[in-house]
Amino acid sequence: MLSTLSATEVAFVIVAVMQAVLALVWLIGGWWAGDTRRASVHWAAYSAWGAFSFVMLMLAMRAADASPSATGFVQPLHAELLRAAGNVSGVFAIIELRRGIWVFLGRAPVAWFHPLVIATVLAVAWIGLDPAYGALRVGVNSMFLTWMTLDLARALYLHGRDAMRLRWPWLLVVPVLIASLAYALRGLRAVAEPAAVAAEMTTHSGLNVGAAISYVVLSLAFHATLMTLVVARLVSELFRLSQRDGLTGLLNRRAMEEALDAQWRRSRRSGEAFAVMMVDADHFKLINDRFGHAVGDLALKHVSALLHDHMRDVDRLARFGGEEFLVMLPGVTQAVALSVAERVRQHIATTPLVHAGPPIEMSISIGVAQWNGGAEDLSRLLIRADAALYQAKQNGRDRVALAEPAALAFGVA
Repeated sequence: MLSTLSATEVAFVIVAVMQAVLALVWLIGGWWAGDTRRASVHWAAYSAWGAFSFVMLMLAMRAADASPSATGFVQPLHAELLRAAGNVSGVFAIIELRRGIWVFLGRAPVAWFHPLVIATVLAVAWIGLDPAYGALRVGVNSMFLTWMTLDLARALYLHGRDAMRLRWPWLLVVPVLIASLAYALRGLRAVAEPAAVAAEMTTHSGLNVGAAISYVVLSLAFHATLMTLVVARLVSELFRLSQRDGLTGLLNRRAMEEALDAQWRRSRRSGEAFAVMMVDADHFKLINDRFGHAVGDLALKHVSALLHDHMRDVDRLARFGGEEFLVMLPGVTQAVALSVAERVRQHIATTPLVHAGPPIEMSISIGVAQWNGGAEDLSRLLIRADAALYQAKQNGRDRVALAEPAALAFGVA
Protein backbone atom coordinates (compact mmCIF):
# COMPACT_ATOMS: atom_id res chain seq x y z
CA MET A 1 0.00 0.00 0.00
CA LEU A 2 2.67 2.50 1.01
CA SER A 3 4.64 1.75 -2.14
CA THR A 4 1.73 3.07 -4.22
CA LEU A 5 1.58 6.42 -2.40
CA SER A 6 3.12 9.54 -3.85
CA ALA A 7 5.43 11.76 -1.80
CA THR A 8 2.52 14.15 -1.18
CA GLU A 9 0.27 11.33 0.02
CA VAL A 10 3.00 9.98 2.32
CA ALA A 11 3.40 13.47 3.80
CA PHE A 12 -0.36 13.69 4.41
CA VAL A 13 -0.39 10.24 6.05
CA ILE A 14 2.47 11.26 8.35
CA VAL A 15 0.54 14.37 9.43
CA ALA A 16 -2.61 12.33 10.02
CA VAL A 17 -0.76 9.73 12.12
CA MET A 18 0.96 12.45 14.15
CA GLN A 19 -2.35 14.16 14.90
CA ALA A 20 -4.00 10.84 15.81
CA VAL A 21 -1.19 10.06 18.26
CA LEU A 22 -1.49 13.55 19.79
CA ALA A 23 -5.24 13.04 20.16
CA LEU A 24 -4.52 9.93 22.20
CA VAL A 25 -1.90 11.78 24.23
CA TRP A 26 -4.39 14.54 25.14
CA LEU A 27 -7.01 12.01 26.16
CA ILE A 28 -4.56 10.21 28.43
CA GLY A 29 -3.14 13.48 29.76
CA GLY A 30 -6.61 14.83 30.44
CA TRP A 31 -7.49 11.73 32.44
CA TRP A 32 -4.33 12.16 34.53
CA ALA A 33 -4.65 15.94 35.04
CA GLY A 34 -8.25 16.14 36.18
CA ASP A 35 -8.45 19.93 36.42
CA THR A 36 -7.74 20.25 32.68
CA ARG A 37 -9.84 17.27 31.60
CA ARG A 38 -12.54 19.20 29.72
CA ALA A 39 -9.97 21.30 27.87
CA SER A 40 -7.94 18.17 27.04
CA VAL A 41 -10.98 16.49 25.50
CA HIS A 42 -11.43 19.48 23.17
CA TRP A 43 -7.73 19.42 22.30
CA ALA A 44 -7.94 15.70 21.58
CA ALA A 45 -10.88 16.45 19.29
CA TYR A 46 -8.80 19.18 17.63
CA SER A 47 -6.08 16.63 16.89
CA ALA A 48 -8.58 14.00 15.74
CA TRP A 49 -10.29 16.41 13.34
CA GLY A 50 -6.88 17.44 12.04
CA ALA A 51 -5.99 13.80 11.39
CA PHE A 52 -9.33 13.17 9.67
CA SER A 53 -8.84 16.28 7.53
CA PHE A 54 -5.56 15.05 6.07
CA VAL A 55 -6.92 11.53 5.56
CA MET A 56 -9.81 12.99 3.56
CA LEU A 57 -7.47 15.18 1.49
CA MET A 58 -5.22 12.22 0.78
CA LEU A 59 -8.20 10.10 -0.31
CA ALA A 60 -9.44 12.99 -2.46
CA MET A 61 -6.06 13.07 -4.15
CA ARG A 62 -6.26 9.36 -4.91
CA ALA A 63 -9.88 9.61 -6.04
CA ALA A 64 -8.91 12.34 -8.48
CA ASP A 65 -6.26 10.09 -10.01
CA ALA A 66 -7.41 8.30 -13.11
CA SER A 67 -4.85 5.51 -12.66
CA PRO A 68 -5.60 1.86 -11.86
CA SER A 69 -3.93 2.32 -8.47
CA ALA A 70 -6.59 4.80 -7.39
CA THR A 71 -9.13 3.91 -4.73
CA GLY A 72 -11.85 3.03 -7.20
CA PHE A 73 -14.30 5.90 -6.90
CA VAL A 74 -12.68 8.17 -9.44
CA GLN A 75 -15.67 10.25 -10.37
CA PRO A 76 -15.12 13.98 -9.85
CA LEU A 77 -17.99 14.26 -7.37
CA HIS A 78 -16.35 11.71 -5.10
CA ALA A 79 -13.11 13.67 -5.12
CA GLU A 80 -14.92 16.93 -4.39
CA LEU A 81 -16.85 15.32 -1.52
CA LEU A 82 -13.62 14.09 0.06
CA ARG A 83 -11.91 17.43 -0.51
CA ALA A 84 -14.84 19.29 1.05
CA ALA A 85 -14.81 16.89 4.02
CA GLY A 86 -11.12 17.64 4.50
CA ASN A 87 -11.65 21.40 4.37
CA VAL A 88 -14.60 21.32 6.77
CA SER A 89 -12.71 19.04 9.17
CA GLY A 90 -9.87 21.56 9.29
CA VAL A 91 -12.33 24.24 10.39
CA PHE A 92 -13.86 21.91 12.99
CA ALA A 93 -10.34 21.27 14.31
CA ILE A 94 -9.70 24.96 14.96
CA ILE A 95 -13.14 25.31 16.57
CA GLU A 96 -12.24 22.51 19.01
CA LEU A 97 -8.84 24.07 19.67
CA ARG A 98 -10.56 27.36 20.43
CA ARG A 99 -13.22 25.77 22.65
CA GLY A 100 -10.54 23.95 24.62
CA ILE A 101 -8.60 27.14 25.26
CA TRP A 102 -11.79 28.96 26.29
CA VAL A 103 -12.57 26.16 28.78
CA PHE A 104 -9.00 26.25 30.07
CA LEU A 105 -9.07 30.02 30.56
CA GLY A 106 -12.52 29.88 32.17
CA ARG A 107 -14.09 32.00 29.46
CA ALA A 108 -17.31 31.46 27.54
CA PRO A 109 -17.20 31.93 23.74
CA VAL A 110 -19.90 33.96 22.07
CA ALA A 111 -22.85 31.55 21.94
CA TRP A 112 -23.81 32.15 18.32
CA PHE A 113 -20.35 32.30 16.74
CA HIS A 114 -19.38 28.63 16.45
CA PRO A 115 -22.84 27.53 15.21
CA LEU A 116 -22.65 30.30 12.62
CA VAL A 117 -19.21 29.10 11.49
CA ILE A 118 -20.36 25.48 11.27
CA ALA A 119 -23.51 26.34 9.34
CA THR A 120 -21.62 28.57 6.93
CA VAL A 121 -18.77 26.16 6.17
CA LEU A 122 -21.24 23.30 5.63
CA ALA A 123 -23.22 25.49 3.25
CA VAL A 124 -20.20 26.56 1.22
CA ALA A 125 -18.92 22.97 1.28
CA TRP A 126 -22.14 21.91 -0.42
CA ILE A 127 -21.94 24.75 -2.94
CA GLY A 128 -18.24 24.01 -3.43
CA LEU A 129 -18.97 20.47 -4.62
CA ASP A 130 -19.22 22.14 -7.99
CA PRO A 131 -15.53 22.58 -8.95
CA ALA A 132 -16.37 26.02 -10.29
CA TYR A 133 -17.07 27.15 -6.72
CA GLY A 134 -14.23 25.32 -4.99
CA ALA A 135 -12.38 28.60 -4.43
CA LEU A 136 -15.44 29.97 -2.60
CA ARG A 137 -15.21 27.13 -0.10
CA VAL A 138 -11.51 27.73 0.41
CA GLY A 139 -11.95 31.50 0.74
CA VAL A 140 -14.80 31.36 3.28
CA ASN A 141 -13.08 28.69 5.34
CA SER A 142 -9.84 30.67 5.33
CA MET A 143 -11.68 33.80 6.45
CA PHE A 144 -13.14 32.04 9.50
CA LEU A 145 -9.85 30.32 10.29
CA THR A 146 -8.00 33.64 10.16
CA TRP A 147 -10.52 35.33 12.46
CA MET A 148 -10.56 32.47 14.99
CA THR A 149 -6.78 32.18 15.19
CA LEU A 150 -6.34 35.96 15.54
CA ASP A 151 -8.88 35.95 18.37
CA LEU A 152 -7.03 33.05 19.97
CA ALA A 153 -3.74 34.93 19.71
CA ARG A 154 -5.26 37.90 21.52
CA ALA A 155 -6.66 35.72 24.32
CA LEU A 156 -3.38 33.86 24.77
CA TYR A 157 -1.38 37.08 24.82
CA LEU A 158 -3.59 38.58 27.53
CA HIS A 159 -3.43 35.35 29.55
CA GLY A 160 0.37 35.20 29.25
CA ARG A 161 0.69 38.84 30.27
CA ASP A 162 -1.89 39.05 33.06
CA ALA A 163 -2.24 35.54 34.51
CA MET A 164 1.09 33.89 33.75
CA ARG A 165 3.00 37.19 34.04
CA LEU A 166 5.41 36.19 31.28
CA ARG A 167 8.20 38.60 30.48
CA TRP A 168 7.59 38.10 26.75
CA PRO A 169 3.95 37.01 26.42
CA TRP A 170 4.06 37.43 22.65
CA LEU A 171 6.21 34.28 22.45
CA LEU A 172 3.14 32.31 23.50
CA VAL A 173 1.19 33.41 20.43
CA VAL A 174 3.83 33.17 17.67
CA PRO A 175 2.59 29.77 16.34
CA VAL A 176 -1.02 30.99 16.31
CA LEU A 177 -0.06 34.20 14.50
CA ILE A 178 1.89 32.23 11.89
CA ALA A 179 -1.14 30.01 11.34
CA SER A 180 -3.37 33.06 11.06
CA LEU A 181 -1.05 34.56 8.46
CA ALA A 182 -1.02 31.31 6.49
CA TYR A 183 -4.83 31.14 6.52
CA ALA A 184 -5.09 34.79 5.46
CA LEU A 185 -2.67 34.28 2.56
CA ARG A 186 -4.61 31.22 1.46
CA GLY A 187 -7.84 33.20 1.53
CA LEU A 188 -6.28 35.97 -0.56
CA ARG A 189 -5.04 33.41 -3.07
CA ALA A 190 -8.57 32.01 -3.31
CA VAL A 191 -9.67 35.47 -4.44
CA ALA A 192 -6.70 36.20 -6.69
CA GLU A 193 -6.18 32.72 -8.21
CA PRO A 194 -9.41 30.75 -7.71
CA ALA A 195 -8.67 28.11 -10.30
CA ALA A 196 -5.27 27.25 -8.86
CA VAL A 197 -6.11 27.29 -5.18
CA ALA A 198 -9.24 25.16 -5.50
CA ALA A 199 -7.25 22.14 -6.64
CA GLU A 200 -3.79 22.62 -5.15
CA MET A 201 -4.41 20.50 -2.03
CA THR A 202 -5.04 17.45 -4.20
CA THR A 203 -2.11 18.02 -6.55
CA HIS A 204 1.01 15.85 -6.34
CA SER A 205 3.65 18.52 -5.90
CA GLY A 206 6.63 19.58 -3.87
CA LEU A 207 4.52 22.52 -2.71
CA ASN A 208 2.11 20.20 -0.94
CA VAL A 209 4.91 18.15 0.57
CA GLY A 210 6.43 21.35 1.93
CA ALA A 211 3.03 22.48 3.17
CA ALA A 212 2.53 19.20 5.01
CA ILE A 213 5.96 19.43 6.62
CA SER A 214 5.25 23.04 7.61
CA TYR A 215 1.95 21.90 9.09
CA VAL A 216 3.77 19.30 11.19
CA VAL A 217 6.10 21.95 12.61
CA LEU A 218 3.26 24.40 13.19
CA SER A 219 1.01 21.79 14.76
CA LEU A 220 3.76 20.68 17.13
CA ALA A 221 4.24 24.34 18.06
CA PHE A 222 0.49 24.56 18.76
CA HIS A 223 0.68 21.55 21.04
CA ALA A 224 3.78 22.96 22.73
CA THR A 225 1.78 26.13 23.46
CA LEU A 226 -1.03 24.06 24.95
CA MET A 227 1.45 22.10 27.06
CA THR A 228 2.97 25.36 28.24
CA LEU A 229 -0.45 26.48 29.46
CA VAL A 230 -1.01 23.21 31.32
CA VAL A 231 2.46 23.07 32.90
CA ALA A 232 2.28 26.74 33.93
CA ARG A 233 -1.03 26.09 35.65
CA LEU A 234 0.33 23.02 37.44
CA VAL A 235 3.38 24.95 38.64
CA SER A 236 1.18 27.84 39.76
CA GLU A 237 -1.09 25.46 41.65
CA LEU A 238 1.85 23.77 43.36
CA PHE A 239 3.18 27.16 44.40
CA ARG A 240 -0.25 28.15 45.69
CA LEU A 241 -0.53 24.96 47.72
CA SER A 242 2.92 25.52 49.19
CA GLN A 243 1.77 28.96 50.37
CA ARG A 244 -1.62 27.99 51.81
CA ASP A 245 -2.94 26.29 54.92
CA GLY A 246 -4.68 23.08 53.93
CA LEU A 247 -7.69 23.53 56.26
CA THR A 248 -8.59 27.21 56.07
CA GLY A 249 -7.08 28.20 52.72
CA LEU A 250 -5.33 31.12 54.39
CA LEU A 251 -1.64 31.84 54.01
CA ASN A 252 0.51 29.45 56.01
CA ARG A 253 3.21 30.52 58.45
CA ARG A 254 6.01 30.40 55.89
CA ALA A 255 4.10 32.53 53.39
CA MET A 256 3.20 35.07 56.08
CA GLU A 257 6.82 35.33 57.21
CA GLU A 258 7.81 36.06 53.59
CA ALA A 259 5.07 38.72 53.33
CA LEU A 260 6.15 40.28 56.64
CA ASP A 261 9.77 40.37 55.53
CA ALA A 262 8.81 42.06 52.24
CA GLN A 263 6.71 44.64 54.10
CA TRP A 264 9.46 45.26 56.68
CA ARG A 265 11.99 45.92 53.93
CA ARG A 266 9.57 48.19 52.10
CA SER A 267 8.78 50.12 55.28
CA ARG A 268 12.46 50.56 56.09
CA ARG A 269 12.97 52.13 52.68
CA SER A 270 9.84 54.29 52.60
CA GLY A 271 8.98 54.82 56.25
CA GLU A 272 5.48 53.37 55.67
CA ALA A 273 3.73 52.33 58.87
CA PHE A 274 2.33 48.85 59.31
CA ALA A 275 0.77 46.89 62.14
CA VAL A 276 0.10 43.28 63.01
CA MET A 277 -2.72 41.59 64.89
CA MET A 278 -2.08 38.33 66.71
CA VAL A 279 -5.43 36.54 67.03
CA ASP A 280 -6.33 33.50 69.14
CA ALA A 281 -9.62 31.59 69.23
CA ASP A 282 -10.74 31.49 72.85
CA HIS A 283 -11.41 28.13 74.54
CA PHE A 284 -10.76 26.25 71.33
CA LYS A 285 -9.65 23.12 73.20
CA LEU A 286 -13.07 22.95 74.88
CA ILE A 287 -14.76 22.94 71.46
CA ASN A 288 -12.58 20.03 70.36
CA ASP A 289 -13.17 18.13 73.60
CA ARG A 290 -16.94 18.68 73.64
CA PHE A 291 -17.89 18.45 69.98
CA GLY A 292 -14.97 16.61 68.38
CA HIS A 293 -12.20 17.57 66.00
CA ALA A 294 -14.49 17.77 62.96
CA VAL A 295 -16.45 20.59 64.60
CA GLY A 296 -13.14 22.07 65.75
CA ASP A 297 -12.09 22.27 62.11
CA LEU A 298 -15.37 23.96 61.27
CA ALA A 299 -14.71 26.46 64.06
CA LEU A 300 -11.30 27.34 62.58
CA LYS A 301 -12.84 27.80 59.14
CA HIS A 302 -15.58 29.93 60.70
CA VAL A 303 -13.10 32.24 62.41
CA SER A 304 -10.89 32.49 59.34
CA ALA A 305 -13.86 33.41 57.12
CA LEU A 306 -15.05 36.12 59.53
CA LEU A 307 -11.55 37.52 59.81
CA HIS A 308 -11.26 37.59 56.04
CA ASP A 309 -14.49 39.59 55.79
CA HIS A 310 -12.71 42.56 57.41
CA MET A 311 -9.51 42.44 55.37
CA ARG A 312 -8.56 44.77 52.52
CA ASP A 313 -6.95 43.47 49.35
CA VAL A 314 -3.53 44.65 50.56
CA ASP A 315 -3.86 43.01 53.99
CA ARG A 316 -2.44 39.57 54.66
CA LEU A 317 -4.11 36.92 56.83
CA ALA A 318 -2.49 33.66 57.87
CA ARG A 319 -3.07 30.71 60.11
CA PHE A 320 0.04 31.06 62.22
CA GLY A 321 -0.41 28.10 64.56
CA GLY A 322 -3.10 25.66 65.75
CA GLU A 323 -5.87 28.14 66.61
CA GLU A 324 -3.72 31.23 66.20
CA PHE A 325 -3.99 33.68 63.30
CA LEU A 326 -1.81 36.60 62.24
CA VAL A 327 -2.96 39.66 60.32
CA MET A 328 -0.61 42.14 58.64
CA LEU A 329 -2.03 45.61 57.93
CA PRO A 330 0.20 47.65 55.59
CA GLY A 331 0.01 51.43 55.86
CA VAL A 332 -1.90 51.26 59.15
CA THR A 333 -1.08 52.87 62.51
CA GLN A 334 -1.90 51.28 65.85
CA ALA A 335 -5.00 53.47 66.30
CA VAL A 336 -6.49 52.19 63.03
CA ALA A 337 -5.37 48.64 63.81
CA LEU A 338 -7.12 48.82 67.22
CA SER A 339 -10.32 49.92 65.48
CA VAL A 340 -10.09 47.05 62.97
CA ALA A 341 -9.37 44.56 65.77
CA GLU A 342 -12.37 45.71 67.79
CA ARG A 343 -14.70 45.39 64.78
CA VAL A 344 -13.42 41.90 64.09
CA ARG A 345 -13.79 40.88 67.75
CA GLN A 346 -17.38 42.10 67.89
CA HIS A 347 -18.25 40.45 64.58
CA ILE A 348 -17.05 37.03 65.75
CA ALA A 349 -18.65 37.42 69.19
CA THR A 350 -22.04 38.08 67.61
CA THR A 351 -21.81 35.41 64.86
CA PRO A 352 -22.10 31.91 66.33
CA LEU A 353 -20.86 28.84 64.50
CA VAL A 354 -23.78 27.04 62.88
CA HIS A 355 -23.35 23.29 62.43
CA ALA A 356 -25.39 20.08 62.75
CA GLY A 357 -25.70 20.58 66.52
CA PRO A 358 -26.66 23.64 68.54
CA PRO A 359 -24.97 26.91 67.50
CA ILE A 360 -21.63 27.52 69.21
CA GLU A 361 -20.80 31.00 70.44
CA MET A 362 -17.17 31.89 69.89
CA SER A 363 -14.85 34.72 70.80
CA ILE A 364 -11.31 35.76 70.05
CA SER A 365 -8.52 37.61 71.83
CA ILE A 366 -6.30 39.97 69.86
CA GLY A 367 -2.90 41.52 70.46
CA VAL A 368 -2.08 44.58 68.33
CA ALA A 369 1.40 45.93 67.65
CA GLN A 370 2.66 48.64 65.30
CA TRP A 371 6.13 48.45 63.87
CA ASN A 372 8.21 51.06 65.72
CA GLY A 373 10.43 51.78 62.75
CA GLY A 374 14.16 52.19 62.91
CA ALA A 375 16.02 49.09 63.92
CA GLU A 376 13.09 47.05 65.25
CA ASP A 377 13.19 43.70 63.50
CA LEU A 378 10.27 41.39 62.84
CA SER A 379 11.01 39.01 65.70
CA ARG A 380 10.66 41.83 68.22
CA LEU A 381 7.49 43.08 66.59
CA LEU A 382 5.92 39.61 66.77
CA ILE A 383 7.07 39.14 70.36
CA ARG A 384 5.32 42.38 71.32
CA ALA A 385 2.13 41.35 69.49
CA ASP A 386 2.23 37.94 71.19
CA ALA A 387 2.75 39.57 74.59
CA ALA A 388 -0.28 41.79 73.97
CA LEU A 389 -2.31 38.71 73.02
CA TYR A 390 -1.24 37.02 76.25
CA GLN A 391 -2.32 40.13 78.18
CA ALA A 392 -5.75 40.06 76.49
CA LYS A 393 -6.24 36.44 77.48
CA GLN A 394 -5.06 37.09 81.03
CA ASN A 395 -7.55 39.93 81.35
CA GLY A 396 -10.49 37.66 80.62
CA ARG A 397 -10.37 36.90 76.84
CA ASP A 398 -12.76 38.27 74.21
CA ARG A 399 -10.86 41.56 74.15
CA VAL A 400 -8.18 43.55 72.35
CA ALA A 401 -4.88 44.58 73.92
CA LEU A 402 -2.26 47.00 72.59
CA ALA A 403 1.40 46.00 72.72
CA GLU A 404 3.81 47.90 74.91
CA PRO A 405 6.43 50.03 73.15
CA ALA A 406 9.55 48.08 72.24
CA ALA A 407 11.66 49.53 75.04
CA LEU A 408 9.22 48.51 77.78
CA ALA A 409 8.51 45.14 76.22
CA PHE A 410 12.19 44.23 76.46
CA GLY A 411 12.73 45.74 79.90
CA VAL A 412 14.80 48.70 78.77
CA ALA A 413 14.59 51.60 81.27
